[in-house]
Amino acid sequence: MVFIHDTKRTLMMVVDLVNTLPSFDDDDTLQTPDDLARFLETNPYTGTIRHDAEELESVRELRARLRELWAVDRVGAVPIVNDMLADGRALPRLVIHDEYDWHIHATSDDSPLATRMMVEAAMAFVDVIRADEYDRIRVCAADDCESVYIDYSKNGSKRYCDTGNCGNRMNVIAYRARKARESA
Repeated sequence: MVFIHDTKRTLMMVVDLVNTLPSFDDDDTLQTPDDLARFLETNPYTGTIRHDAEELESVRELRARLRELWAVDRVGAVPIVNDMLADGRALPRLVIHDEYDWHIHATSDDSPLATRMMVEAAMAFVDVIRADEYDRIRVCAADDCESVYIDYSKNGSKRYCDTGNCGNRMNVIAYRARKARESA
């Protein structure tokens, strides 16, 4: 699936943000302002960034709300996305800056970081919903992983996340099970 550059970049940010949530034996990887700074190195934002505890906490709270998008289908995502747009007081406008071509910002540059992230996420999910590609919003199929991902593969066959070695690990488990059955 091909999405326009700002949609794909935002979807990648949402996946990265949701995957900072603790799951199974993984720790919460967004606990300090330094953790947020590292996150923003990979997922840069323009506009006001305060780098304080309040901003960190608001971004941390956003994660659970975004994670809900992986627990619903396309129709179930619509009210979540609409609520995010309303809560962020979204007012889309075209902008161009830095190395990015024309794209949409739906909040002011001085809105809180978590609000900008939420509204951008909602706008990206609007594109996913409108393109009827919601079946690509997935949770890792590994037995011991709850990480989320978006399947950008051409044929939509991706089953495992990119956060670890889930695909390799599950393939080894399946191979060993096949070999055990063959030798039995």
